Amino acid sequence: MLLHVPPAPAPALRSVLTALGSPTAVQEARTPSLRAAQGPTTPELPLPVHVLDRITPEGAWATRLTGWRFLIRCGDRAVAAAETMLTPDGWAFSHFFEGPYIAATEHALRQAEAVTQPYQARLLSVPTLYMLTLWLHGDCSGDGATGSPAAADLLVPLAPAPPGIAAHRPRRVADLLPVLTLRMTPAPLLGSPA
Repeated sequence: MLLHVPPAPAPALRSVLTALGSPTAVQEARTPSLRAAQGPTTPELPLPVHVLDRITPEGAWATRLTGWRFLIRCGDRAVAAAETMLTPDGWAFSHFFEGPYIAATEHALRQAEAVTQPYQARLLSVPTLYMLTLWLHGDCSGDGATGSPAAADLLVPLAPAPPGIAAHRPRRVADLLPVLTLRMTPAPLLGSPA
């Protein structure tokens, strides 16, 4: 397989395993599919979640790591996801969730496995556009917790994608950057008529 999944920090994985083993955490989660899961559940495919805060005027990406996301598998499918966050005491469980991004992430990962070039899998969130992408980073040996998207990296927008951006269509960062820059740049305020 040419798709590399970076190893999650051990404390992040332990915090998810602890939450999965806690009846209180599972029952209080707003994830009916996780509460209804029949059989054992396991965290798989840890992906570092980076947030795109802004694009600089020079076209550089200002990103930061916000957590690690694990797909929670029961049987042959993912039923939910678990997110961890970095606290002053280290990695900690944040929350369980479900929704369209679970199936979209699985779909995008299957797509990425068919790509002939090796990539490291990450997630890139663009909150200002309500957009989540599978980020296929060209440096497979790099630390999944650091770095910014390179021009040759691929981004696969997950469904639902913002209007005008096709979901599950891989695009080079260099090709998608102008679209994101245009959408993330606030429109100038028009003056009042004279």
